[in-house]
Amino acid sequence: MENSYYVHESSYVDQDVTIGPGSKIWHFCHILSQTTIGNNCSLGQNVMAGPKVKIGSNCKIQNNVSLYEGVELEDDVFCGPSMVFTNVSNPRAFINRKNEFKKTLLKRGCTIGANATIICGVTIGRYALIAAGAVITKDVPDFALMTGVPAQQKGWVCCCGNTLKISELNKITCQYCESKFELKNNGLKLL
Repeated sequence: MENSYYVHESSYVDQDVTIGPGSKIWHFCHILSQTTIGNNCSLGQNVMAGPKVKIGSNCKIQNNVSLYEGVELEDDVFCGPSMVFTNVSNPRAFINRKNEFKKTLLKRGCTIGANATIICGVTIGRYALIAAGAVITKDVPDFALMTGVPAQQKGWVCCCGNTLKISELNKITCQYCESKFELKNNGLKLL
């Protein structure tokens, strides 16, 4: 029976890997054991995932991204080209710290820009947008726009990815898709 997903002939998929239907794994990738990839995902050239990585459905992982043990992507996550995950806070080549891997969670719909760095142990909120080149060192709220080194919140973004304009009444309507939000308790809530 033919696979319901695509793996380019230059890529390696270890045993004990689950790949959902419609997913595509392009050139020079390596998927390590106990990794799960959801439905309709796209893994670009030179992506490494695993071991024990969880990738939800409809995720797009662009070229030159490595997802190490401890990284979990919920559905609809975008990882830009050459963005970086870490999995140990204080690595040393001469000290084995595999028992210190920290969990990094990217929640549904968030976007990580090209060349951004995500320091291990953080959670990126739903639909957050991490700018290209930003360095994330702490948890990111849902819908937050994060820029800089280290990254700081510069505003809010809609589910559609466009920057939101905050009104004096703390009620926001996206000018592009008309989604409605409320700014409450230092967080943004989709109405």
